[in-house]
Formats: sequence, structure tokens, C-alpha cells
Amino acid sequence: MKTSGPIYNYLLKVAAVAFLATSAFSQAAPKYDPATEAKLKGIVSELKFVPPSGGKPVAYLVMKSGTDSVQVFLCPKKFLDDMGVEFKANDEIEVTGSKVKQDGADLTLAREIVKGGDTLTLRFKDGKPAW
Repeated sequence: MKTSGPIYNYLLKVAAVAFLATSAFSQAAPKYDPATEAKLKGIVSELKFVPPSGGKPVAYLVMKSGTDSVQVFLCPKKFLDDMGVEFKANDEIEVTGSKVKQDGADLTLAREIVKGGDTLTLRFKDGKPAW
């Protein structure tokens, strides 16, 4: 088995993102910190739910911002469903959120997402959830 090259590196990144997302939700959720708030523009790579089945799934995006892949934690899946919001691969978005670390992983907790002319508010300015 070949253990180098662009496909191998891509698969390692995908596995790392999946591991970090799973481990991030196995412990207490990180706190929103308005002091670390930033805006990111990028393209949705994929929308994921943790856990994928059973329990109360939480939605997060993997987005490409420049050459970086960024994990963006959104909200409970039910809140997205109730709002009638969908994210698909290649959607252009702008995320306002708090950059935090959990278990050594960089995460962005989304407060607001702009897609097209629509703005979805997930958290209030103080970081408290809107759901």
C-alpha cells in the first residue's frame, strides 16, 4: 500500500477531521468566547452530524477557507431543520464565530452564517445559543 502522495494526505486529513469532531462531542461542549470572534469566508466541503444516528445529533460544517479546512460547529440538527436551512458542498458562506480549542483541535463555534443574501443567527452576540 502506498503511504504518500496527495490522495493519502487527503485521506489522513479526512480521518483526522472525523476523529476530532467525534472526540469534541464526547466531552463537554466548548464555551463561546466573544474575544476570539472572527469572520471566515469559504466554501462548504460537507455538512456532518455527530452522532450520525440516534441521540440528538449536532450539525457541523467542514469548510475550505483558502487552503485550510476549518471545522465549524453550528447547532443541534433539529434547529437547522426547524429553520429550513440546508448546506451543500460548494455553497459559498461567511461565518462569524468564536475560534476555540478543544482537546488540542481548532474549532470555530458559529454565531452567524451568511449564505447568499440570507443570514442565519445561531447564537446571540454574547454567545448564548439561539435554539
